[in-house]
Amino acid sequence: MSIKTVIIAEAGVNHNGSLDTAKLLIDAAAEAGADMVKFQTFKAAKLVTRGAEKAEYQQKATSINQSQYEMLQNLELSAEDHKALIRLCKDKNIAFLSTAFDHDSIDLLAGLGQNVWKIPSGEITNLPYLRRIGSLGQEIILSTGMADLGEIEDSLQVLEEAGTNRKNITVLHCNTEYPTPMQDVNLRAMQTIKAAFPGIKVGYSDHTQGIEVPIAAVALGATVIEKHFTLDRNMEGPDHKASLEPSELKAMVKAIRNIEQAMGDGIKRPSPSEMKNKPIVRKSIVAACSIKKGEVFTEENLTVKRPGTGIPPMRWDEVIGQTAHKDYMVDDLI
Repeated sequence: MSIKTVIIAEAGVNHNGSLDTAKLLIDAAAEAGADMVKFQTFKAAKLVTRGAEKAEYQQKATSINQSQYEMLQNLELSAEDHKALIRLCKDKNIAFLSTAFDHDSIDLLAGLGQNVWKIPSGEITNLPYLRRIGSLGQEIILSTGMADLGEIEDSLQVLEEAGTNRKNITVLHCNTEYPTPMQDVNLRAMQTIKAAFPGIKVGYSDHTQGIEVPIAAVALGATVIEKHFTLDRNMEGPDHKASLEPSELKAMVKAIRNIEQAMGDGIKRPSPSEMKNKPIVRKSIVAACSIKKGEVFTEENLTVKRPGTGIPPMRWDEVIGQTAHKDYMVDDLI
């Protein structure tokens, strides 16, 4: 039986501060078949200092005259925006999720009924933040970009001590470069995380270009996949360039669903679809020439050919030396 991967379509801040664009992103995520569509909830004043520099990828994708604080101010969603997006998600039958970046945002989302919490990579060393989310005792998805195993261990300990059971935590392997170079993905680290922390579910948050890496992650055991998407990669904004467009998101979801089925249950046995080929493709012991009743079967008068409806060739040694009980023509099954 295949295990269903939770696919999170990360709208993030790709709405560029527009509620209408955010709604279109929900439409696209639902159309693609994603399980969740995720936004980001923050107040710039509580997230960054006014003098904080932008990341290199943000500098390339936004105005050089704009600080990180100013950039984030333009990307905020109001409480009313959140309510409108949650309503639309219900209408579209897709789960709403948002990452909170500060305590006020946690309270806002909790008040709106959110009961799954996505901790972004940048907050993995934020002790007060981890305690606040851990105290809720609900499901947590923890991204681990820029972290080592020791930091992951520390954050898990904080979350558990704050009140969240380990079975409710999924740890996502992640690289925070946008886009992530293929040589830096290190997808096997996801399996290392699973081995290091018994009882933890693992997944993958992807920032590469294309869809092949998250598909590979599912084959390696990811239970959650998170992937940024946008309406148009050419839009101005910090995350568009490392995002999928709607048609690509749809292709990724389809491919992951195929891989889920293809993984199977691990038991090696003939599948129902191939059973009909067994008698056609396998072989039987047949007469290599005319054989008279009473003759002894030898390696000279027997051979092996299709179809596989007679005595299987694995019984060759049993047949050699036996006596024919009737006449056989060439190619007759023994």
